[in-house]
Amino acid sequence: MRLNKNIIGLILGPLLFSVILIFVEADGLSFEAKCILASTAWMAVWWVTECVPISVTALLPIVLFPITGGMDLSTTTAAYGHKLVFLFVGGFLIALAIEKWHLHKRLALNIIRVTGSNKSRVILGFMLATAFLSMWISNTATSIMILPVGLAIISQLKDDPNTKENENEIFGKSLMIAIAYSASIGGMATLIGTPPNMVLAGVVEESYGIKLNMFDWMKFGVPLSSFLLIICWFYLTKIAFKFKNEEFSAGRDEILRQIKNLGSFSNEEIKVLIVFTLTALGWIFRGSIETIFPMIDDTIIAIFFAVTLFIIPTKNKKVKSKLLVWEDTVKLPWGILILFGGGMAIASAFGKSGLALWIADLLQNLDNVSLFLIILIIVTSINLLTEVTSNMATTAMLLPVLVTIALAIEVHPYFLLVSATLAASCAFMLPISTPPNAVVFGSGFLKIEDMFKKGIWMNLLSIITITLVVYFTLPYVFEMTAELIPIS
Repeated sequence: MRLNKNIIGLILGPLLFSVILIFVEADGLSFEAKCILASTAWMAVWWVTECVPISVTALLPIVLFPITGGMDLSTTTAAYGHKLVFLFVGGFLIALAIEKWHLHKRLALNIIRVTGSNKSRVILGFMLATAFLSMWISNTATSIMILPVGLAIISQLKDDPNTKENENEIFGKSLMIAIAYSASIGGMATLIGTPPNMVLAGVVEESYGIKLNMFDWMKFGVPLSSFLLIICWFYLTKIAFKFKNEEFSAGRDEILRQIKNLGSFSNEEIKVLIVFTLTALGWIFRGSIETIFPMIDDTIIAIFFAVTLFIIPTKNKKVKSKLLVWEDTVKLPWGILILFGGGMAIASAFGKSGLALWIADLLQNLDNVSLFLIILIIVTSINLLTEVTSNMATTAMLLPVLVTIALAIEVHPYFLLVSATLAASCAFMLPISTPPNAVVFGSGFLKIEDMFKKGIWMNLLSIITITLVVYFTLPYVFEMTAELIPIS
């Protein structure tokens, strides 16, 4: 089955490219715009089918744009060195240091410890810990790190003589799903928490010259993520799964045991924690820092503190070196960085080739559709699409199109762009939908049926929540109106 899908994708991509390039003629569609349209269609097919790795597909603009005449090579490749790519690099390097010195595990265990021994509260503790870490570390790495802790708790419940067998199964399933969902939800809170958020920031800057900084996003992302996390916790513990016996004394003992095994804070942990805290504070209070250093930027802050990790020495006798060494960078998610660059190349090409304006002209009739309905359609469509496609590839492919739709219907683009970005992080139904889903599915506690039945309702809840929050609160957070169109 997969072989057939791969073959179809491999053939259909270049075929669609050729058909558009040779046969498509339309009023107002320039040659350059047609080249970009054809190239994007090829990429879209390969991204959806994943007939080649999605990061490899993201390299196609470097070949297709210059050869066809859609955009020159220098402009195309410049997108892969976008400043937000290096914001990602800085964030990833700090995350690597946190993981290397096991600071993430200490933070997670202490958050879980605070929630107590009640099963519902244990799940809440795991969700809070996972979501917090996912704000700064990739949701994949977060779920991989949290999973063994969760499995240890489940084993303790199984050993409790007061626990019924089916009760352990119910708790195990709910905890696994909770870890996966909270990893995705937590990433929505910050710009570096999940790749689609970075794509959004890049498209906004590329299209309108507006810098969406960390604090701007967190003003909106943190409350939304927190609200959605509470909804998710209530749904999982009170509706999707119900516990006959809520008390679980052994769980707290296991958490305390793991914390004890970690020992006291190491010198390296303290240093990494200081760097991490200073970076976060720098992002949050960048506006105040700008009064002293006008040229300061989130990327500069991230790279500065990332560089310090290669300078600050360790006191570990086994590792007589620095907090980070160059060999650690092998673990950087280079594929995501390339994928982001490809998305920026598409966004740039849409604007420079005139394709964005041409698409906007085609969509003039949409101005009669209510904004609320448009947001609902976008959120629902992308939510379902990302169940089977990469969320970053989807946003990279669709956000430039939504820029043109916003122009066509004369509404502020943030309504459409933010809706799509958030929806891309809310795929809860299938193991293949997100890396966290795949990670917990590998635990053996879940069947596809379990994830689908519980996930479909969580999808619905997220669709409703995002639609309402974006429509009613976005204008107040970003101090905008539906009719105000930013000008680059």
